[in-house]
Amino acid sequence: MTGFPADGTVATSGPGGGRTEPRLSPDEYAETVLKATAWACLYFTDEEDRPLQLRSVYSPAHPWQLVGGTMDPGERPWQTAVRECREETGITPAGPPRLLAMVYGLPGGGWPYSTLGCVFDGGRLSAAQIHDITVDPEEHDEVRVLPLPEWEALMPPRDFVRLSAVERARRTGEAAYVDTWDWGSE
Repeated sequence: MTGFPADGTVATSGPGGGRTEPRLSPDEYAETVLKATAWACLYFTDEEDRPLQLRSVYSPAHPWQLVGGTMDPGERPWQTAVRECREETGITPAGPPRLLAMVYGLPGGGWPYSTLGCVFDGGRLSAAQIHDITVDPEEHDEVRVLPLPEWEALMPPRDFVRLSAVERARRTGEAAYVDTWDWGSE
């Protein structure tokens, strides 16, 4: 156990008795911990429970994506999902938030940080709601709804693993934990 006395030292215990070490400032300590980017998104289906995804214009390695994106400073995951959904589709989800999955990825493939993501249930959309989706052409150029098995041929294996886990979480009511969404692995 480590204590943090007011004199700026850290008292430790262990073999050989107690000793003191210089205490790290919050900034110094922050440099020693995991660095990660965070994102949040929504999982939508049509009324037949077929997943809806958007085709990216900027990510050929991950062409089909859930509705969502990277968290802005000061934002909480649900706020990010709502903002991104509104920006990407014109839909403003009402909530309440229902977490379907937590997704983690190690750094690699040129990306220096881990990633942490939350996937929330966006619900079922009617054919009219899907038809009325307006995508931002700088980010996406198509909205598609397909039965889950048909998505597999259109996406990298790790993306399909994530999509399958999210679908299973929606169906079973048990949140998914996906920890194999690593950068640089396909």
